Amino acid sequence: MIQAKKALEGVAPYVPGRPISEIQRLYGLSKVVKLASNENPLGASPRAVEAIRRTAEQVFLYPDPNAYDLRMALSCHVGFMPEGFIFGTGSDGLIELICKTFLTEGDESLMPDPSFSLYELNVRAAGAVPVKVPLSADLQVSPLAMLPYITERTKVIWLCNPNNPTGGIYSEKEQLAFLEAVPEHILVVLDEAYFEYAKGHADYPDSRALLPEKKNLIILRTFSKIYGLAGLRVGYGMADPAVISEMEKVRAPFNVCLPAQAAATESLADSEFVARSVTENEANRRYLEAAFTRMGLSYIQSYTNFIAVNVNRDSKTVFTRLLEKGYIVKGGHVLGLPGYLRVTIGTREECEGFISALGEVLEAL
Repeated sequence: MIQAKKALEGVAPYVPGRPISEIQRLYGLSKVVKLASNENPLGASPRAVEAIRRTAEQVFLYPDPNAYDLRMALSCHVGFMPEGFIFGTGSDGLIELICKTFLTEGDESLMPDPSFSLYELNVRAAGAVPVKVPLSADLQVSPLAMLPYITERTKVIWLCNPNNPTGGIYSEKEQLAFLEAVPEHILVVLDEAYFEYAKGHADYPDSRALLPEKKNLIILRTFSKIYGLAGLRVGYGMADPAVISEMEKVRAPFNVCLPAQAAATESLADSEFVARSVTENEANRRYLEAAFTRMGLSYIQSYTNFIAVNVNRDSKTVFTRLLEKGYIVKGGHVLGLPGYLRVTIGTREECEGFISALGEVLEAL
């Protein structure tokens, strides 16, 4: 029998949100609402959709391996040098690329726990050792709490801000103190997949401004969340060109397809769509918070387009009962948050329907 690498022993595959069509088939439902994968309920920018249509007749051609148009648009958008960008199949692809580039067998890689599960999976796949640092008692990420876990074998540190699956943020002051204490030979990955939802908060760090000074820093962002391009798989990293050049050695040359590059470029130009997405997300988050409070359920303060709520029950049971009612969420039993559900903030209609279904499930239990 063919044997996989030993480092993969005991590694469980990533558990994505269940697709709508699967739940419709499984439970015989005509209407299913997906609130599991933190997609934008408003869809994508009309400009992005039109860009996809325009590129449809060119899909027989390989895409630009350097993503020139997107690179230049991003350089203007975030105010960073064009050669400081690298592109991947969402943030996921960049996480894998970082591990391929900078980790080898026996290295250690620090990460909060719980946080995005693909950190651990890709660290293990590279033969390295994941070192999990527990969240604080109130389920918040504390970068300074990671410092005692650094050893001579530490090569990469992951920080997710806002953190997934909890939704909380840490402050600029704490991030600066942490980065000052981290040795310069250790790569620090700041995963800011939900940046656009959190950046308006006074305490949220301006990480991009640190790049010219911090040569051991890489920031990851994505077009999958607020820009609504999850189905196209395009994300980007920003770092010192020396870090980028090492990653380029192992990046697949055509890893971001032509429609994805075009749609992402147009998305950056549609500030009105982004602003509307933030506004509606804030309003519907407040609705869910008020509803949870009325139901006597505690939740973690979120700065993203999802919220983690403590249902005071077995989360797997509640998750399954909600599926039967046509609502797909993410159960805490697969997130390292037993007793919690992680719920994407949908449209007001979707949120109201979810609260009604959750109330029925909890009453029946």
